[in-house]
Amino acid sequence: MTGAFLKNILCGALFLLLCACAQKPPETLRLAPISFDALEGWTKDNQQEALPAFQKSCDLFEKRDPSRPLKMEEAGLMEDWQNICAHLALLQAPDAATARAFFESWFTPYRVTAPQETGLFTGYYQAQLRGSLTQDEIYTTPLWAAPEDMITADLGLFRDSLKGQKITGKVSERKLVPYDTRAEIADGALGGRAQPLVYVDDPIGAFFLEIQGSGQIRLPDGSIIALGYAAQNGHGYTPIGRILLEREEIERPVSMQKIRAWLTANPAQQQEVMNKNASVVFFQIQGSVDAIGAQGVGLTPLRSLAVDPSYIPLGIPLWLVTPQKRQLVIAQDIGGAIKGAVRGDLFWGAGPYAEDQAGTMQYQGYYVLLLPKTIADRP
Repeated sequence: MTGAFLKNILCGALFLLLCACAQKPPETLRLAPISFDALEGWTKDNQQEALPAFQKSCDLFEKRDPSRPLKMEEAGLMEDWQNICAHLALLQAPDAATARAFFESWFTPYRVTAPQETGLFTGYYQAQLRGSLTQDEIYTTPLWAAPEDMITADLGLFRDSLKGQKITGKVSERKLVPYDTRAEIADGALGGRAQPLVYVDDPIGAFFLEIQGSGQIRLPDGSIIALGYAAQNGHGYTPIGRILLEREEIERPVSMQKIRAWLTANPAQQQEVMNKNASVVFFQIQGSVDAIGAQGVGLTPLRSLAVDPSYIPLGIPLWLVTPQKRQLVIAQDIGGAIKGAVRGDLFWGAGPYAEDQAGTMQYQGYYVLLLPKTIADRP
């Protein structure tokens, strides 16, 4: 597949899915068509379980504002996806065989061949913490709403060569400067500039909730509020597991459980280590307790995958292959640590089991993109 054709596929309003590629890929993604027979474990997966996730992406596509004009080259691509979603809607209580046949009828598998064929696949979950709307001696750690003085600038509006690039900061002495780091915020820098949404009793849990991007907070009266991602302070994500590994504080393989155990056992160094990750996530209260991904739809456990939108548009079906997983997933989320042509984060759901499984998932693997046959046949 040529680079020009692929670029049209990935960033030209192709995917259902209100794809809005965040930025131009640093390297060209190259794909090679393969058959469904060549997909490892394809006939053993229950693709029916992926249909609800894919339907959510179709629903979002169908809600696209019809008044928004489409470029001529986009119109045909939208029609391809509309046809697929229309036929999905016609399926009546599909079983596993029917679901498998649906994907085989409408899609062609493409293996990623460059800039890399394999990559790291991790897991994430919806955190569950105890909290209060007011701060006291138990509930001390704030989870913040997005600060009003935080500014995100689209650099492409100022220079064509910077299209797709954004920076986040604040105005100081009439200059745009980087926003506060985690260390500065932990020292109270946000006082009066941002509103705490809730206070929790577990600073380590709050740290991991930021990494997960969403969570459920159980209040003292038993009610639950759901928090979803709202914004990020613009600083790059640094995995503290790597820091602890370099210090020889933990051993490979790095897991969330090992990181949490070390932080718990070393309270005097806890904040200093967490501050190595300057990135801070801000939240908003959601109407639904479901985890909502970057595509704007509720995530489906074990069928929703976070990807790097520089390479993979949200909404695309992917065949995921790792030593432990061979299953159909839908690209429906993104993450600060999810960077690269072949990189993914599998959503496990909510609760202790999901936390345990997500925290230990670190597999090398690959995925296969499922592209509409009608798109693949275009000259």
